Amino acid sequence: MVRNIAAGVAGALVAMGLVWIIQIAGHTVYPSPPDLDFTDTEAIRAYILTLPLGAFLFVGGAWFVGTLGGTMAACHVGTAAPRVFSIVVGSLMLLATAVNLATIPHPLWFSIAGIASIFIAAWLGMFLSEKANSP
Repeated sequence: MVRNIAAGVAGALVAMGLVWIIQIAGHTVYPSPPDLDFTDTEAIRAYILTLPLGAFLFVGGAWFVGTLGGTMAACHVGTAAPRVFSIVVGSLMLLATAVNLATIPHPLWFSIAGIASIFIAAWLGMFLSEKANSP
């Protein structure tokens, strides 16, 4: 039981770490203007409308890779069925993504694609972990 709880926590930490690393890379490639006021929702909305597709791919890719890596890490450490860790890590990533999407205005297509990518990554992580653990 303790090992499975630790696996869930480890999976969440791996997911968050991967998201952080990839988003730092994205902000390095596509830096925000130094004069952007992050407390002004309209300024952020206007700025986001100017972002190229690559900037969105970094964010969406971070969510996908984070969910996939976190799910697989939890499945590797824990002893419960991979479905459990897929639900735990996927739900945490979905919650974090929902907060992000509610806080920062994004285009509708990106919101849909980002949420879908989390479901796909959680399922893929579960599937690959089941495959790796089967005899």
